Amino acid sequence: MAYSYKVVEIRDKLMGGNKMSGETLEEVLNQHAQQGWRLKTITATDVRQPASARSRVDGLMITFERES
Repeated sequence: MAYSYKVVEIRDKLMGGNKMSGETLEEVLNQHAQQGWRLKTITATDVRQPASARSRVDGLMITFERES
């Protein structure tokens, strides 16, 4: 059985400056589930921006899988 994987990054700053909510995460998960993707993992991220070592972006990396 072969699988395909998809990684989606969600960052607070991509959300229009709003903090990510459970409702937002639920929407992303449901959108991908409708396309046949299954949640594999969710990883919290703390990314330093290259332009400034002090600037950070908090977010999630969501990995989905489905049979190919």
